[in-house]
Amino acid sequence: MDDDVETRVWFVGAGPGDPELLTVKAARLLGSAECCVYAGSLVPDAITSLVPADVQRLDSARMDLTEIVDAMVQAARVGKRVVRLHSGDPSIYGAIAEQMRELDKAGVAYGVVPGVSSFLAAAAALKTELTSPGVAQTVVLTRASGRTHKPERESLAAVSRLGATVCLFLSVDKLADAARELEPEFGSDCPAAVVRHVSRPDQIVVRGTIADIAAKTAAAGITRTALAVFGRALAGAGEDSRLYSRSFEHGYRDGRTQP
Repeated sequence: MDDDVETRVWFVGAGPGDPELLTVKAARLLGSAECCVYAGSLVPDAITSLVPADVQRLDSARMDLTEIVDAMVQAARVGKRVVRLHSGDPSIYGAIAEQMRELDKAGVAYGVVPGVSSFLAAAAALKTELTSPGVAQTVVLTRASGRTHKPERESLAAVSRLGATVCLFLSVDKLADAARELEPEFGSDCPAAVVRHVSRPDQIVVRGTIADIAAKTAAAGITRTALAVFGRALAGAGEDSRLYSRSFEHGYRDGRTQP
């Protein structure tokens, strides 16, 4: 608890939405918050309800950077513990870098508590291993091109040449374009899936291929708050890992060739 004494602002990962997927530290900080600034359009009530009822709550959905930072600084300077609640993990498309820079300028100490990212919760919902031996040993977290600048070297066409499992954030409204960029390398029969509101009671899972995932997603009425996953690893095929092979020797186990 010593680190909490000096740290007035905590950037906390809310995870994908299921309160039971919060880290122990995240739940503790929410329960002891004295001011909570949260993304109301993304963080469900099941998470924000963990904040004490008499605590100041500010929905950042309609606030700009200056308003968000000013609210945190003002609360911190009167000795309040501030929780800045972000969906998923704050380090992935969380836009926390600019907030931290402003807190540095204001001389306000802060910390970051990681959260379970939606791509991890989606893998659990799909009951799949994103890194399948012999199929894909790399996972790419990216987004389709949009208002946020994306370097050409990170285009989906370039990424597809890796043959990795691709997890696409913030892009369900551009799914058809994304599939077209991935298809030349991945193939039209490559498995694809979209998970909306992953881990929440109203979770929706759509499975398909690169050829039909956009149409299936549209038919399901999914237009936002969803993660798309592309890659051969989704098929569930692949080699067994060597890790548990009888012949695989490591510091805790001697290799054995006999049955």
